Amino acid sequence: MFGLGKQELNVLVLRDADGIGDAVRAALDTATPEERPGLERAAALVAEAAAASDAELRGRWVRGHLAAAGIEGPADSITAIKALRQAERGLSLIAAVDLARDAEATRPGAGKAGPADQAG
Repeated sequence: MFGLGKQELNVLVLRDADGIGDAVRAALDTATPEERPGLERAAALVAEAAAASDAELRGRWVRGHLAAAGIEGPADSITAIKALRQAERGLSLIAAVDLARDAEATRPGAGKAGPADQAG
């Protein structure tokens, strides 16, 4: 029968950085000189978090799960995808592969050419 296969787990990215940013900016309006440097740093961190793409957030989520499972190396390896699906039982193979690709594509340092790649 159609439609009786494994249900697909959808990963929804929720962002609360806007509300946090508003609260930090409001606190800055009434901050003492001693509080100001810390609140300015907090505002910068919130702005950085808000600027992250959905793929980056999904990649962080995957890398966090893989780190908890003790998996090192590429997030899109068979071992990593298997560990991800074991950690999140409702995750289909297709969803796990898509998430792993996001994690690998947004890995810090990914997409930067190394010395061998720059020769030309």
